[in-house]
Amino acid sequence: MKLSARLFIALQHIMPQHFLSWVMWKLTRCEYKWFLKLILPLFIRQFKVNMIEAKNPDWKSYTSFNNFFTRELNEDAREICSDENAIVSPVDGAISQSGKINTDLIFQAKGHAYSLTQLLGDREDLAKTFKNGQFNTVYLSPKDYHRIHMPVDGTLKEMIHVPGQLFSVNPTTVENVPALFARNERVICLFDTPAGPMAMILVGAIFVGSIETVWHGEVTPPRHKDIRNWNYDEENMSYVKGQEMGRFNMGSTVILLYANKKMDWDKELKAEQSVQLGEVIGKVK
Repeated sequence: MKLSARLFIALQHIMPQHFLSWVMWKLTRCEYKWFLKLILPLFIRQFKVNMIEAKNPDWKSYTSFNNFFTRELNEDAREICSDENAIVSPVDGAISQSGKINTDLIFQAKGHAYSLTQLLGDREDLAKTFKNGQFNTVYLSPKDYHRIHMPVDGTLKEMIHVPGQLFSVNPTTVENVPALFARNERVICLFDTPAGPMAMILVGAIFVGSIETVWHGEVTPPRHKDIRNWNYDEENMSYVKGQEMGRFNMGSTVILLYANKKMDWDKELKAEQSVQLGEVIGKVK
């Protein structure tokens, strides 16, 4: 590991992750016009943000950085594959890893795997559902569109908030921090789908001020010490493929889990591959 990477990782271990994320939550909701005129052009230029795709392309009209960061896309900016057997990417981003769950282990990076059971908040019943199933991890960089959509039609069954640490989820950290995704704060959304049981896991990270879903609003903050559960079994909350289901207020990672023998990933899918919302990444068996 390079010295710069070692220092970056070491710094994350000692910095006050939750306090800094709280500060970022406040800062990104600042509505001072002088601040936005200073920061937004720099951000757009630095990360090559494509404002032509935005429903509102005028950066000067956004009332806060978070309002800009979670901007809506034009209706024709992304095409959602209509094939009823297609599983589509729920976000714009880059594939971190994708493949088969090895009993209870999910591949994170070379030399690193993490526990499916731990990822799911130590819920052995859920881990049994996805044992030997399939997983897909997608990283959202700062330039990406940060709303999250349904990869298939689904009926919401349960949501779980698992408190945790807030390491960065960029490639350097993923390659060097063991069990990163099972250690970071996360929101687990469980659905019944044509591809069988599906878990969409929204992983928090340093400076991710909040994670929210369309049915609940902000799940975090405020932050909690204990795991929280919401059951939707009796509410018939159904969402169609391509429909918005949540968003990151600042960027992070989405992990998809499917049960064994229910679906297959696209054979062309590989690590570090860029994907866009609506693009086919798998098929229902």
